[in-house]
Amino acid sequence: MSAWYAVMCKPRQEALAEANLANQGYKVFLPRLSTQTRRAGKWLETIEPLFPRYLFVSPKDDRQSLAPVRSTLGVASLVKFGSRPASVPSEVVESLRAQHDAGTGACASKNVFAPDTPVTFQSGPFAGMEGIFAAESPDARVFVLLEFLGKVNKVKVSRDWLVPAA
Repeated sequence: MSAWYAVMCKPRQEALAEANLANQGYKVFLPRLSTQTRRAGKWLETIEPLFPRYLFVSPKDDRQSLAPVRSTLGVASLVKFGSRPASVPSEVVESLRAQHDAGTGACASKNVFAPDTPVTFQSGPFAGMEGIFAAESPDARVFVLLEFLGKVNKVKVSRDWLVPAA
């Protein structure tokens, strides 16, 4: 089994480096993470590198040199300690690979809001109010515990209305 090595990529060029290294016959692994980000007031599911600017590469056999790696499009450099390339234990890479979903090619992240997390309504009829996140709903809506009219009420609202409380 060949060793794995860490490669530093140029900014936002991890996918380009991954494709070019694979075309040269290297085994390449770019760990990705599926996350929820807020853009233009909406929560979007995005897939981003787990380690921005880094990926893992392994020669296909003992005769393949690592020298061409540093001149590959998208690659900034091979990570080194002194003059030796930094090797990554294969158990680490295999563990990361085992957690990837075959369909999306990414690890699923935790939701932005965990149960019992304070949230603030940024928009909607409750704008400016604070509540406690209760649960996700399968229809892109969420349940929030909101105190009004003298008691705590469980309301189902759009996830886009919420931001984490400061």
